[in-house]
Amino acid sequence: MTISEHVAEFAGLPCFQFEEGAELPETPASVAWRVEAWGEDDPDWEAQLSPTFQRVFESFLGTVDPATVTALVIGSWGYAASNTAPIEQLCAAASRLTGLRALFLGDITSEDCEISWIRQGDITPLLAAYPDLEVLWVRGADPQQADEPGVLRLDPVRHTALRELVIESGGLPGSVVRGVGECDLPALEVLELWLGTDDYGGDATVDDLAPILAGNRLPELRYLGLRDAEIADEVAAALAAAPVVAQLDIINLSLGTLSDEGAAALLAGQPLTHLRRLDLHHHYLGEEMVEQLSAALSGVEVDLSDPQEPDEDGDRYVAVSE
Repeated sequence: MTISEHVAEFAGLPCFQFEEGAELPETPASVAWRVEAWGEDDPDWEAQLSPTFQRVFESFLGTVDPATVTALVIGSWGYAASNTAPIEQLCAAASRLTGLRALFLGDITSEDCEISWIRQGDITPLLAAYPDLEVLWVRGADPQQADEPGVLRLDPVRHTALRELVIESGGLPGSVVRGVGECDLPALEVLELWLGTDDYGGDATVDDLAPILAGNRLPELRYLGLRDAEIADEVAAALAAAPVVAQLDIINLSLGTLSDEGAAALLAGQPLTHLRRLDLHHHYLGEEMVEQLSAALSGVEVDLSDPQEPDEDGDRYVAVSE
């Protein structure tokens, strides 16, 4: 599966593409603003910010009253495989974007740049710059060495307003998972991590997930998505005894390589009948296990769509990798 479309809605608002010189919506605060830019002057294969994006973003801030912007979607910042994510520019604009509550950094389709080529960098400063931010989505993780520019990073931080954190990748570094687990996020209700595959830097283990599964720093968490996981069976087995499960309404293990082994561990663990939804779509379950899950969780909305078959060598694949 590839990410082929931009989001049409973000943070409950329709997305509106900013175009220089184009007519603005009557009520600027009623949309999630989408800003992206490409340009011939953008450097190739150099870790620096696209000059074209810098100019377009400043034009956006000068055209729209930045204090009215509550939701912001950042698309391509030049070529995202070579140009640096505009994290510093976004942080510098915090004094003007005083109403910002939702940010999506990297609404980039596979046609523009593969998810595992996207240079993100250290996203920690965004949380420091925007203490009132409630929603943060990040797409992309470039599997380089940890000291290379553009590698996704999140250091432990306390943030009392964040309610939703989503990090999408084809391979999420264990360091980022540990960083999330060590953050103090007392208001967080939604946490979604795309763990991906080791082939693209997804070296997180269930030990890295342990602080999240304990739930001690996440008292308000109701939705946990550990998606696109090559280690889906191990994740399922860990969830079977995880303290955080008792407080959840929704568990999402979709897009990964879940097999009968992982599903059996889920069923043999703590009760899941309190859940409102269990999303397992894109799975490798046999028909008998599908029936067992459906019968055991008859009162839960269980998504078992998009069944997969291992290849001729018995290998299973996540839905999103490169």
